[in-house]
Amino acid sequence: MAVPTRSLAVLADLRLQVRSRSSAAARSLAGLCVCATVGLAVTPAPAAALVTPIGSPQFGVEPHSITPFTAEPTLPLTYHGGPVMHSNKTYAIYWDPTQNPENQYDGDWKALINQYFQNVGSESGSLGNVYAVASLYTDSTGGRAAYSSSFLGDGTDTTAYPTSGCIDPHPTAESLACLTDAQLRSELTSFISAHGLPTGLGTIFFVFTPPGVTVCTDGGTVSGHCSDSKLSSAESYEHSFCSYHSFIGSGASTILYAAQPWTAGTLGSGDALLTRHGEVDCQNGTEPQQEPNQTPLRDTDGDFDAGLADVILNEVSVEQIATETDPLLNGWYAPSPQANAGNEVPDQCRNWFEPKLGGTVTANNSEEDKSEAGTLFNQAIIGHYYLNTEYDQVALSQDYPGVACIPGVSLVPMFTAPNPVNNGEVVGFDATESNVSLGVANYAWNFNDGSGPVSGSGDASVFHSFAYGGTYNVTLTVTDGGGNKSSVTNAVTVAGPPPPSSEPPAEGGGKSTSGATSGGTTSSASGGSGGAGAKTIVNPAATASIASRSLRGVLRSGLVIRYSVNERVTGRFEVLLATSVARRIGLHGPLATGLAKGTAPQTIIGRAILVTTAGGRNTVKVQFSKATASRLRRLHNASLMLRLIVRNASAGTATVLSTVALSG
Repeated sequence: MAVPTRSLAVLADLRLQVRSRSSAAARSLAGLCVCATVGLAVTPAPAAALVTPIGSPQFGVEPHSITPFTAEPTLPLTYHGGPVMHSNKTYAIYWDPTQNPENQYDGDWKALINQYFQNVGSESGSLGNVYAVASLYTDSTGGRAAYSSSFLGDGTDTTAYPTSGCIDPHPTAESLACLTDAQLRSELTSFISAHGLPTGLGTIFFVFTPPGVTVCTDGGTVSGHCSDSKLSSAESYEHSFCSYHSFIGSGASTILYAAQPWTAGTLGSGDALLTRHGEVDCQNGTEPQQEPNQTPLRDTDGDFDAGLADVILNEVSVEQIATETDPLLNGWYAPSPQANAGNEVPDQCRNWFEPKLGGTVTANNSEEDKSEAGTLFNQAIIGHYYLNTEYDQVALSQDYPGVACIPGVSLVPMFTAPNPVNNGEVVGFDATESNVSLGVANYAWNFNDGSGPVSGSGDASVFHSFAYGGTYNVTLTVTDGGGNKSSVTNAVTVAGPPPPSSEPPAEGGGKSTSGATSGGTTSSASGGSGGAGAKTIVNPAATASIASRSLRGVLRSGLVIRYSVNERVTGRFEVLLATSVARRIGLHGPLATGLAKGTAPQTIIGRAILVTTAGGRNTVKVQFSKATASRLRRLHNASLMLRLIVRNASAGTATVLSTVALSG
């Protein structure tokens, strides 16, 4: 069921074009890469009342919203021919001339916002947060809205506010100013010129104003479009917005900017100046306000309001991604007459913050914590943040994984190696069990038997025969719709005569790309001689795989591993987790060494010893410590790597790598 947006009235006498965002939501189907055009047959849902485009300038507006997330987005966005940002540099500009401590933009708010920008930049290129989803959206040049961001710092603009501007529709005794968008544009242009800051389609300026300042895209009044508009008959903010983005000029002098007034409410401060909005309208719309970065004790100014900036950070993420994918308001958005007309990429998933990674829903309101806010977070971008999920358009066209509102990008290539295998037998390899949220653009197979790679977008399922016996490291590489690549390698042991001595032995040690998981790598059987009396070393054959599929079950009952060996061996199992994920959840352990070149760093989080008296098959269970299990519970799902290292009586060794994606 489509969710209607809140009504935004049209003023025919205003020369503006506002493209407002509606609430929509979470799960649909997944698919192929989002190209320059999308042609899906859709039946419009019940119409939502939006501001009608009637002139210029244009704005991508994020309205206050109390509409809960209840429906999956079923209507697509369309590409309108304009550019996307192939990379972006950000500035934080605080327009804050007042010296009154009660009206200033607090230093702890600035610190939290600036740190967030820095963390987003530091994590550029990673797949685990909402910014990675934007890479799905391309422009006519083939360029992507890639996750490539850097923070160029912040500055405070102390220029006095204009004495006249808009008419504040909801003034209070503490109101400082009512700024029109035209005044904000003028001041930003002057500030950029005065400091020699770069312009063009690679830079976004975020303009923040402190409590007590109202911003309007028009002249204000009770029927205007402002950051504190409300109906005169009720405490309802029908015309009110949380933030918006737009642009000034053209070509190399284009200024991309996002306006961010103070819409974070008053929890923890008790300052009447801030009690101007339903603060959750600019966060999740329904739940108690969430401040994962709240300070449990009084902050430097004696209040409990340091975490209020977490509400602003949600708007920053929305406007940054909207600007990346629709910088000139002619990129990606939903067309008329669709019910979601005007929606940009972030709008499709408004008010959807799942899955949660940690925190509590409500504060305890003890003497040590009077913030009155919860601490839920669903993003770990070095720090903990509570941000709207982002829209994966390919989820409309494929069945698996089929989730349209996602917190980050999943790219986990998977296939099950056949066994037992005889030389000359035709065996199948199927990659459709892979978890690829942005859709598959290409599969590539390499059987490492001298036959050469097999690749192509239609090769999810391939058949192959091995001419000779040995152990072959079969590698699958998947490229997703966002241009990201990841590989997995599984070992296939083939019974039969070895290749003639004139031919090279089967290759070993499949490789994986950054961010990929590597699996099932077994050193090939080999013999050697070093003259009379030299000992022949024959490596053992082994397989190992994780049978468990549920993270919750693993944390409760242990990780079940199936294995087989062809002879008596000793060795060990190691359970590995990507070090970047381990650090994110505060899990510490030794780093795994000896992995294939290009494998992302891995942390050892569990071990088990293996001693056998003969060849055969069996299972073993690895039980995590309470401390490790507690940290792993912070993950909604987890990709684990298993390494089995064994040694036989002739000093031969074998190493097996396999991977598993555990769901919540």
